[in-house]
Amino acid sequence: MKSRKWVNLSFIYIGTVIGAGFASGQEIMKFFGVFGVKGFLGIIVSGILFSIIGSIILVSVYKNDLKGYQDFLVSMFGNKLSSVFEIIILFFLFGGYCVMLAGSGAIFFERFHLSYSIGIFIMGITTMVTFLFSIKGISIANQIIVPLLLAGIITMSMLVILKEGLVFSNYRGAEISITGNWLTSAVIYVSYNCISVLVVMSTLSSIIPNKTEAIKGGLFGGLCLLVLAIFILIPLLILYTDVFHLELPMLKVAEYLGENGEKIYSLILWGAMFTTAIANGFGCIRRVSKIIKIDERLFSILFVFVTIPMAKIGFSRLISILYPLYGIIAIPILVSIILSFIFKKI
Repeated sequence: MKSRKWVNLSFIYIGTVIGAGFASGQEIMKFFGVFGVKGFLGIIVSGILFSIIGSIILVSVYKNDLKGYQDFLVSMFGNKLSSVFEIIILFFLFGGYCVMLAGSGAIFFERFHLSYSIGIFIMGITTMVTFLFSIKGISIANQIIVPLLLAGIITMSMLVILKEGLVFSNYRGAEISITGNWLTSAVIYVSYNCISVLVVMSTLSSIIPNKTEAIKGGLFGGLCLLVLAIFILIPLLILYTDVFHLELPMLKVAEYLGENGEKIYSLILWGAMFTTAIANGFGCIRRVSKIIKIDERLFSILFVFVTIPMAKIGFSRLISILYPLYGIIAIPILVSIILSFIFKKI
């Protein structure tokens, strides 16, 4: 029987990247939509980089039988420098978890007209319970959520195109933004995502059967991310004047599926936030609890209650501030992964 492990690998890859920012349209708006049609060039560049990075990481994990991102960092930078990058990664995981909490708050506020704090609290409690019982179901969750996201996003985009035509309300776009031009924005976008990808993918050695499956998983995952990003950017550019100011612009787009479609997408979006929150939060909890030598379950509870106040800063504000900052800081990791693979250090 032919192995299809690469499908599972690609779904985990996609699910790791597709969190609150991506699935809601907020990331695509900030990093690509602001540049108008030039944003498509940025998405193509980022998709190619995602395919390359995903394949490199998975092949390296298989070849070297790595058990976590610490092993990966040591193999690239050595013991001393890897400690510096580990601190950066831990801060990213912490910040990324806060963004997922904030995204949940935004969904409850914008879609269900409930308190922002209620959405944050519900995400915090559900993830905390999951942390207490580990995250063995992450693969199953991604296999369920990712196909729904693919179908939902593509369907919504096509409905908007059929109704409005390919007439972009933001055609020219800006020449430069907080992330630079469309090219630097693409690089920064991939570089900050490569941190969470590295953390999650470096734990998958047990389900990578061979080098070919590793390559296929990375390539297919990167290609799907490219396609998804394009189908998010198209309706965002068409409806730009109506959605650019919203925390969850894709929920506005979901109105084209009718009331039920909007409800369904709200649940899918929350599920995407949940899987990414679990990946970021558990990665941070597991590592920090070992460093400071505290019980992992106790630290899980402390971790959630510390992050809840930070999430109240706001979803779009956190993305605008944290993601470009982390992206710039993580560029050395992105470059090192590629160069280390070229020179066969990993």
